[in-house]
Amino acid sequence: TKDEQLVICKSFKDKEKMRRAGRSAATVLDRLCKMVKPGMSTLELDEAGGELMKDMGVRSACKGYRSGHRVFPSYTCLSVNEEVVHGIGVKDRILKEGDVISVDVCIREDEMIGDNCRTVPVGSVSPEVERLLKVTEESLYLGLSQALHKNRIGDVSHAVQSHVEKAGFAVITNFVGHGVGRSLHEDPQIPNFGKAGTGSKFKKGMAICIEPMVNTKNAQIRMAKDGWTALAVDGLPSAHFEHTLLVDEGKPEILTIPEGYDHAEDFFTAKLAEVA
Repeated sequence: TKDEQLVICKSFKDKEKMRRAGRSAATVLDRLCKMVKPGMSTLELDEAGGELMKDMGVRSACKGYRSGHRVFPSYTCLSVNEEVVHGIGVKDRILKEGDVISVDVCIREDEMIGDNCRTVPVGSVSPEVERLLKVTEESLYLGLSQALHKNRIGDVSHAVQSHVEKAGFAVITNFVGHGVGRSLHEDPQIPNFGKAGTGSKFKKGMAICIEPMVNTKNAQIRMAKDGWTALAVDGLPSAHFEHTLLVDEGKPEILTIPEGYDHAEDFFTAKLAEVA
């Protein structure tokens, strides 16, 4: 069927390259998230990301990304508060206590992409915002646990959506997860909303990105004047978490494992235990 043809399963060699790219992307993300503090500008954070990538010998897959006639100017995507995704680092956007920032790091290493995102508080945030981050991150791991050989895309979509909506938050429908590899966006698309048991089947060896994007109350977004940044229409905070993974049989293999973990399996087990 047409659906099944969309699936690109990675060769042994490509999987090895993707593991390295995933590790590098996770390292940059980890280090940038640790730098986040009140008083710094998003441009400072973005430039620190550019420096880290240079030191590690990898390139940003965001900077220079083309959409029509527009070219993305930043090394990373930095989205503050009601900015949902694709925020640009700028000098006059100063982080303050109580903000949240989504740090989205996407790199290219040895032809392959590593892509991951985390939303972190700037200083301390309100309990409701804390809950938004917690629920969004949990929905990522619940979605991940469904990305198994012979499961369907809708199984991931449903796991994310049901957890988010049960908590009273709103899943964004304008942006979706995706296949990944030599290109930043490959087939298939993986929505964060949908019905279990629907959509094409996952196959062992597929590389995908799962990335719940969640608004506080209203799922509607609008585009900022810069043509890139998506904003929550109601001006309330948004959260975004993402991992790159390989589909497998027992559990998926997360490729964007943070520093401090030697094995994808240990990291995933620890994260699932937090959700439970």
